[in-house]
Amino acid sequence: MTHRIVIVGGGAGGLELATRLGKTLGRKGSAEITLVDANLTHIWKPLLHEVAAGSLNSSEDELNYVAQAKWNHFQFQLGRMSGLDRAGKQIQLAATLDEEGRELLPARTLGYDTLVIAVGSNTNDFGTLGAAQHCLFLDTRKQAERFHQQLLNHYLRAHAGDQAREKISVAIVGAGATGVELAAELHHAAHELAAYGLDRIKPEDMHITIIEAGPRVLPALPERISVPVHQTLEKLGVKVMTNAAVSEVTADSLKTANGDVIEAGLKVWAAGIRAPAFLKDIDGLETNRINQLVVRPTLQTTLDDNIFAFGDCAACPQPGSDRNVPPRAQAAHQQASLLAKSLKARLEGKPLATYAYRDYGSLVSLSRFSAVGNLMGNLTGSVMLEGWLARMFYVSLYRMHQMALYGTFRTLMLMLGSRIGRGTEPRLKLH
Repeated sequence: MTHRIVIVGGGAGGLELATRLGKTLGRKGSAEITLVDANLTHIWKPLLHEVAAGSLNSSEDELNYVAQAKWNHFQFQLGRMSGLDRAGKQIQLAATLDEEGRELLPARTLGYDTLVIAVGSNTNDFGTLGAAQHCLFLDTRKQAERFHQQLLNHYLRAHAGDQAREKISVAIVGAGATGVELAAELHHAAHELAAYGLDRIKPEDMHITIIEAGPRVLPALPERISVPVHQTLEKLGVKVMTNAAVSEVTADSLKTANGDVIEAGLKVWAAGIRAPAFLKDIDGLETNRINQLVVRPTLQTTLDDNIFAFGDCAACPQPGSDRNVPPRAQAAHQQASLLAKSLKARLEGKPLATYAYRDYGSLVSLSRFSAVGNLMGNLTGSVMLEGWLARMFYVSLYRMHQMALYGTFRTLMLMLGSRIGRGTEPRLKLH
């Protein structure tokens, strides 16, 4: 019987792994590769802040799983994992409903010989009162599009009204990469919307506030990156509040632990992560306090050699450190590359390689206004980048992701098509 490898989660890491394994094991018939995801299409998660602001049209940059599976010799199953039977080597998939609540696909099981869980993470609101009810999150394309629609609705209502000028207030909880990139992208969107005639809300009348519980923006990155980012945000008119932990969210404001009240019509929570709740102690597997599956350096779960986990949903130790691998896109990419080799070695009865995280640096894009980051390598050490050059390296990260999925020729065609499209489409999504 052909060895069955099931990969749950079609994010950057899971999709790259399925594509790599399909091209090798799937093409040769050495294994049957199946990718499971709750959606039919994929979009690179670091781009969701651009979808939210409207500077990226998600329907043009999405990848279809069914087509990708056909092109790369793996199978795709639409579904959301809801349970695990380790003894029977099966996963349970919940029933899939259509937009009207009718059952599209029934609940079912899917057998495996090797299971890889790569379901990513969700935003962690830390149980803050009112956050789940009154804040928008940017974990999925649908959530990003919902934010964009609400933003656009504010402008359309103002445009149709009789006021000469109106204001809009946006509060972003969390000054990590998502929070600061969203703030800059919204500032850019305000100028573009006004340029297209929706100018009852002037660019200076979009009030953006970032609220960060820690002492500085980008707390996970070096201070030499966070300082210029903070300065650029303030130049753009973004109000940055540090050492301000949000204690409560209401329909029209946020309250901090030190008593400040921030009025806001649109509220985005972009602070903290946790793995999906269904993973918590799933069929006896070891998990941590944020639901991540605890894995060994081989990326196998601690209690089952047949189950691997990687990316944001896995707690993977860093050699020589008491910390886990950070939940970053480059880590998921590195782990997918390792697993593509490890799973092939496993079928051949060879020992598995261990994963050691390599930090190649960090890049933060502030829309068209600036980009800041550092690149790290064996030959160059740590090199600080800023401005146009940093922006080019930032864009190259997405192109590298596309290369892993599409190959060189098709990626070049996508780049060419994107370049041509700039002259025939609005610079901002207006619907």
